[in-house]
Amino acid sequence: MDQQRAPLFEALVNWSERNPISFHVPGHKNGDLFADLGDKHFKDILKIDATELNGLDDLHDPREVIGEAQKLTAAYYGAENSYFLVGGSTAGNLAMILGTCKEGDHVLVQRNSHKSILNGLLLAGVKPYFLSPEIDPVAKVATGVADSTVKQALSVVPDAKAIILTNPNYYGMTVELENIVQYAHARNIPVLVDEAHGAHFRVSSSFPLSALEVGADVVVQSAHKTLPAMTMGSYLHVNSNLIVKSRIERYLRMLQSSSPSYPIMASLDLARYYLASLTEDKVKKILSSLFQFREEIKDIPGFRVIEPSGPVKKIDPLKITIQCKDLPGYQLQKLLEKENIYIEMADPLNVLLVLPLTDNSLQEGLLEKLKKITRQNQTSHQAVERYKDYPAGSTITELAASYRELSTCEKQVVPISAAKGKIAGQAIVPYPPGIPLVLEGERITGQHLKALQHILSSGGKVQGLVGEGRKQIEIYVIKETGQ
Repeated sequence: MDQQRAPLFEALVNWSERNPISFHVPGHKNGDLFADLGDKHFKDILKIDATELNGLDDLHDPREVIGEAQKLTAAYYGAENSYFLVGGSTAGNLAMILGTCKEGDHVLVQRNSHKSILNGLLLAGVKPYFLSPEIDPVAKVATGVADSTVKQALSVVPDAKAIILTNPNYYGMTVELENIVQYAHARNIPVLVDEAHGAHFRVSSSFPLSALEVGADVVVQSAHKTLPAMTMGSYLHVNSNLIVKSRIERYLRMLQSSSPSYPIMASLDLARYYLASLTEDKVKKILSSLFQFREEIKDIPGFRVIEPSGPVKKIDPLKITIQCKDLPGYQLQKLLEKENIYIEMADPLNVLLVLPLTDNSLQEGLLEKLKKITRQNQTSHQAVERYKDYPAGSTITELAASYRELSTCEKQVVPISAAKGKIAGQAIVPYPPGIPLVLEGERITGQHLKALQHILSSGGKVQGLVGEGRKQIEIYVIKETGQ
């Protein structure tokens, strides 16, 4: 297939250049009708914000240019089928789970999964068994699940119908999945992978291996996170004889808009085109720029760049996690924002940078700002409080009650200080990265509350707290347990 084409984008441009007269939706009429305030910024993109017209195909029944664009994507990534997602990896994760699992199925799930994975479990009505991840000893963040943990879990849950993993984690840290996939497939168990942050891995062996390359059955990728694609643009790939592809397609039709964004879909077509156009020499230049930038940060006094250690086999070169000995992560983030530099996220210890998949000079400004921050703080010698205990429990854990049981329970609200031992009525999620600290239906522990208080006192943002000042937690009242 000709990877130097972008069939959907080309069709949109050809259609737009004919200056078509619109008597159809959307209401902006190819950009002719729009609020003056936004006209300057929206005018050009509205010219290709089309709908399912003749020649522009239909995402939910692709037979022409969308179908061709998806086939080119599948060919590039080495998948049997690839699907464009206009609802982000959230839509893909939901369809992946609903299309693979049935109500009551026992499934193994990585504990530090994105909230969309947890929502998918709830919607599917499965019985989840959560597998505790390994912890990076320096960054103090959860990474991936060890082979031994999966093997132990399958001895406890031999009738598991699926294994749901996340790789890489938000920080670009990856663990080896090949042994897990082989072990699962030997038992005819499909492996589903949220690879939201790995859409670019295919471009070079210097990046971590994609789950597709080691045989995972369904893989979801957020193209918009690391590729030149519009926000919400993602891919879902299927490569399996252990699942029914038509079931996933059915849920994609249910979960995605019947009026999908053509600019988002065209950007997915172009993102694949961009990857395919990267020559070996270009990739070498990009990698050289990334590694040089990493080394230059390491040379700044007081700063440390997280390197692979412990269970982490490789870190995505596009992700750089930084620690400053004199500043908590949230405070460093605020100082950078004062300098008009916006990072991906911070946590109590770290700040995370997501670099572009190109060789450019964007990094130079950051280096100077980091040096400036160092000079301004080198005499303060603040005692940075280091939270060292990741709130992990047993290797394999379950919810306090099934989703069906929880759906019949009443809820009430209690102060955070009174929540220990209660059953969480909704997930408590530091955002970013969107990984639940406490799962809905999980019993809240003292470790959970210690971590929550540390995040809040450090200036972190947390979803799922309620009440005035967001100082309360919603809990389930289960009469049988006295909660």
